[in-house]
Amino acid sequence: MRIVVLKGGASSEREVSLVSGAEVARALREKGHGVSEIDVADELEAFSPKSAAAGVGRAVSGGAGASGGRNPGLVRFVSNSDVSSCDVVFIALHGGTGENGTVQALLDLMRVPYTGSGMLGSALAMDKFLTKLMFERFGIPTPAWRALENAGLAAVERAVSELGGPPVVTKPRDQGSTIGISVVDDLKQLKDAVDSSLKYSPDVLVEKYVPGRELTVGILGDRALPVLEIAPETGFYSYDCKYTKGRSKYTVPAEIDARTAADAQKCALEAFRVLGCADFSRVDFRLPPDGRPQCLEVNTVPGMTGTSLVPMAAGAVGIDFPSLVDEICRLALARRGAVAAARGV
Repeated sequence: MRIVVLKGGASSEREVSLVSGAEVARALREKGHGVSEIDVADELEAFSPKSAAAGVGRAVSGGAGASGGRNPGLVRFVSNSDVSSCDVVFIALHGGTGENGTVQALLDLMRVPYTGSGMLGSALAMDKFLTKLMFERFGIPTPAWRALENAGLAAVERAVSELGGPPVVTKPRDQGSTIGISVVDDLKQLKDAVDSSLKYSPDVLVEKYVPGRELTVGILGDRALPVLEIAPETGFYSYDCKYTKGRSKYTVPAEIDARTAADAQKCALEAFRVLGCADFSRVDFRLPPDGRPQCLEVNTVPGMTGTSLVPMAAGAVGIDFPSLVDEICRLALARRGAVAAARGV
């Protein structure tokens, strides 16, 4: 197959995406595919409201760089022959416009097949407010929460009180890789936590902290991979613990009873389906000492690095990394073929 790997981008997860993209490309070449790699940082800037406004301003004023409001990077991307003529695009973009449905919508308009969830599933999963609403609508167990738009400290304090006080978790509405997330054990920590979230979004999710164990379930096609347990050395699965080797211990299959494992896998598949996800994802949970797994979120473009969890879980059932990324590409092509057949195309 002719495969284009999209990586990099301009989000806060750019560096991880570059590593994911490089490793995916290497594995696909090992499988005999022809692979092109594109760092789409410049192209994705075209979707920034600030950049778009600047481009229109230049065009109206007739100043340098005026191009009728078009962004040259975006024009390069949509006219790139590698993208337009490939068999499938492997999206290895984490966060931002690469994971929130924007790039997916662009590729849909170009009629180019791509891996992972479509525009709607990507947008729903990336938006923590909408994810929580969908979980509650379909009965997926999830920690108690409050959504705050244009959040200020006073509003967050009220939300914490409504949730019964600390400990709570504060999160920006639309980030991944634990970026901007804080665990608040004491109200004195709240201002710093809110400031951390507000660096990335004006909207903040406040969630009741669930003590217990950190679990995750990878989804591949229509099956749930073995439950994986994460034990970070700091007690909190931070960005550093995620991407620094040796900072976390991973156990797969997780050492939990069979009933709890089956419950987590069933819940993961339900979360994946109600959000309209496709091909592969990773679903994160907290497991309290007494109770069932509590679903936190669905990651539609999970990491594909040396410390990433979906490849680790796939390896536990005999799927090596090259075979995993190859299967993801084939799932994308099969899904596109099924849609075309259903539409009589």
